[in-house]
Amino acid sequence: MRPLSAVDPEIFALVQSEERYQRETIRLIASENYASRAVLEASGTVFTNKYSEGYPGARFYQGQRYVDPVEQLAVERAKKLFGAEHANVQPYSGSPANLAVYLAFLQPGDTILGLDLPHGGHLTHGARASISGKYFRSVAYQLDPRTGLLDYDAIRRLALEHRPRIVVAGHSAYPRQLDFGRFRAIADEVGAVLFVDMAHFAGLVAGGVHPSPVPFSDVVSTTTHKTLRGPRGAMILCKAQHAKAIDRAVFPGVQGGPHNHTTAAIAVALGEALQPSFRDYARRVIENARALGAALAARGFDLVSGGTDNHLLLVDLRNKGIPGKPAAVAMERAGLVANCNTVPGETRKASDPSGLRLGTPAVTSRGLGPAEMERIAAWIDLAIRKAEDAQALEGIAGEVRELCRGFPAPGLA
Repeated sequence: MRPLSAVDPEIFALVQSEERYQRETIRLIASENYASRAVLEASGTVFTNKYSEGYPGARFYQGQRYVDPVEQLAVERAKKLFGAEHANVQPYSGSPANLAVYLAFLQPGDTILGLDLPHGGHLTHGARASISGKYFRSVAYQLDPRTGLLDYDAIRRLALEHRPRIVVAGHSAYPRQLDFGRFRAIADEVGAVLFVDMAHFAGLVAGGVHPSPVPFSDVVSTTTHKTLRGPRGAMILCKAQHAKAIDRAVFPGVQGGPHNHTTAAIAVALGEALQPSFRDYARRVIENARALGAALAARGFDLVSGGTDNHLLLVDLRNKGIPGKPAAVAMERAGLVANCNTVPGETRKASDPSGLRLGTPAVTSRGLGPAEMERIAAWIDLAIRKAEDAQALEGIAGEVRELCRGFPAPGLA
């Protein structure tokens, strides 16, 4: 990185600091991961110099002789990995991808039915603060307050009452697998499109340890980072009958030219996910999440739904006497990076909610296993109990740095 250090030493210093930070901390944010060196290198190639409005073979710019094969590779690998009839790899991120899905199937004012944000949904599933909740009529389903699980009978009743045009299945903070067959039946009963947002669990689907929504859904969106370990980007998978509508919705519907350097990195990540080793990685992500959950439960932490079937845990801290935000701040000072999160029955504001969301994709990429999950749970417990004790938190951070030295972070120089 000598050219960067010479041209812009301030940015270079920040890059170095972030690399050190990612090496020396335990990253428990469920939506983060470590991309491989190959993915990072593809992200920084000369494809960033290109402008490529349109699709392979039908561009509005000349000079696409090497861009088109890159996008075609990404598309074919996505279709192979997920068994999809059609794939669009151009969305800049998950939110524009979801907006493109709505544009393909909805008119302003149409009804969408999605998981309520405080119950683990995503902003783009109809939250009032999002365009999805402003341009469309949003109806939200929630978790059963007794079990912390989805109540499919209640979802069906809402669908029958409100007759949504789209039923959204997906989450950003739900620690269980979704029953795609039940969602399909509900959508069919009301004549709705079934749209699955698998951004969080796409890597688990790719690894064969989570049911695939593709056979059940009309359209599926996903980010390409998180459990999939690619660059910050997104894809849309759909049945062939919807391919033209989806492609038109992405371009020219919600965005212009694709980010070709990101497309190249997506192709690399999909190639990695097609390797047998990725299936082992996905299995270990869930194994670690369950181990971390069990270790936290043994220390008196209240896990929403009682545990996890995927890569994340949602922890309700109300029985610990500390809100989620100060808990997350204390943990970060101890070298344990997580995010505060709303929980079912939330009574606090979203910026300072009652819970924590924890994920195991990044720690699994580093090679940590169940034994380390036990240590992490003990550190989380101590950090939260000693949230006001700077010396204790620094002591934990030192132990975390020592552990991290034994598990090098993938992709970092």
